[in-house]
Amino acid sequence: MSDHAPRPCCAPSRGHEADRKAPPPVPKLQKAPGDVPEPHRGWRDLDGGTFRMGAGDAPYPTDGEGPVREVTVSPFAPAATAVTVAEFASFVEATGHATDAERFGWSFVFAGFLPRNAAPTRGAAATPWWRQVFGADWRRPEGPGSHTETRRDHPVVHVSHADALAYCRWAGVRLPTEAEWEYAARGGLEQQPFPWGSERDPGGEPRMNIWRGAFPDDNTAADGYAGTCPVDAFDPNGFGLFNMTGNVWEWCGDRFSPGFHKRGPRTDPQGPPVGVARVLRGGSHLCHESYCLRYRTSARMGNTPDSSSGNTGFRIAR
Repeated sequence: MSDHAPRPCCAPSRGHEADRKAPPPVPKLQKAPGDVPEPHRGWRDLDGGTFRMGAGDAPYPTDGEGPVREVTVSPFAPAATAVTVAEFASFVEATGHATDAERFGWSFVFAGFLPRNAAPTRGAAATPWWRQVFGADWRRPEGPGSHTETRRDHPVVHVSHADALAYCRWAGVRLPTEAEWEYAARGGLEQQPFPWGSERDPGGEPRMNIWRGAFPDDNTAADGYAGTCPVDAFDPNGFGLFNMTGNVWEWCGDRFSPGFHKRGPRTDPQGPPVGVARVLRGGSHLCHESYCLRYRTSARMGNTPDSSSGNTGFRIAR
């Protein structure tokens, strides 16, 4: 496997399915004329420090979660939640930014969320539950006829890595590094698979938004949500951060490699200097243990930076 191989099973890759005709040129980002909105629930100032990153018993060896290694991160402040629809709307209103999904004219939507009378769509080759839906974007998450009016406090989705970087430039912030993201997700716990400990549902209580039931045909929504949930649903972790696992995949600043970290730096690592795919962390509401046990603090995957889907968003840091 090459160091830039995308991981399309959980969040599909535009690089695998797109008509390779280039999209229109990216419009020049304008300066925001007003105030940038404060992140929902604010910032969490973290002291940083040394922690044990990765997992030694990961279910997908080719993802590159291991080996477990001591990594040091400097003080930083992640947002308490993922960027919301409302926050992203403020960015678009201020800048006129057109997302990659809008420029390509389509994005990936989970088949189970499409209406029964939806027009026939092309499925992703290896994961047919992902459908190429023309007109799907951050405003219309399930394509034409859908909307986000009741989801203003949900994470924005159908955003590419490039869209996330554009937001960061406007807001004067950045994406967290992969090491920062994992340090934050663990919430001060040592080598636990979940932000709250070792059990997925302690005492039978759901702590995150994932697929419940039999994937891909039966979602019981036992955690309260069939699709995305508000960014501050469920209790925060020990650092006061919400939904670090489940809900939506979150873009990080690093390029993806399954092996670079085995030989790379251990202090404030920022991933390999070259490569195509970018890192995604946290899993999503569509993750199920039968095919994607990636709703864990150490889990990771990569995807092409122009890819977008209904389960991919981002969190900012400073």
